[in-house]
Amino acid sequence: MLWFYEAFFPVVWLLFVLYWQIKAIHTKVTQRMEPAASRVLRVFVFLIVIVMLSTTRIPLRWLYHQLWPRGLWPFWIGAAVTVGGLLFAVWAREHLGGNWSRSVTIKQDHELITSGPYTVVRHPIYSGSLAGFLGMAIAICQVRGLVALVLVFLVFWMKLRMEERWMRSQFGDTYATYARRTAALVPYLF
Repeated sequence: MLWFYEAFFPVVWLLFVLYWQIKAIHTKVTQRMEPAASRVLRVFVFLIVIVMLSTTRIPLRWLYHQLWPRGLWPFWIGAAVTVGGLLFAVWAREHLGGNWSRSVTIKQDHELITSGPYTVVRHPIYSGSLAGFLGMAIAICQVRGLVALVLVFLVFWMKLRMEERWMRSQFGDTYATYARRTAALVPYLF
């Protein structure tokens, strides 16, 4: 049964990424895209996070310091948070439809989506993905899980800030009103 615990998170994330790649095929034509440097930086940080979470051979012993005891409870709580977060991101991706892009873009005939998960937070894909990493951090029980979560948060925060500027320039007061009534990442808080 040990194989299940070792394979659970990699399989869940692999299915999530596979879904994301398939859905990327059917999007609207891009009119404006963020600079390549910011996209490359994100990919680089995500590669660091993947390595950090998938190996225990990084020569920084403090990364493997136990924050709480490992066991079934942290695993299952982490698994539930991860799956719930990723399903929330999938719901948001489905709701966004052809307006979605992996990079910050303005699409041809771009629409401002404020319904479905977008009534809960302005960036539900980021929120759901962050919840996925939070779940892994809970299950891993080590400093490296929290470091990975912080790195992903910082990358999403930079992307979110650029996206916010672009949405404000594209949709003006409509977006400003939406932003005042809807939290960015955590409902009612942030």
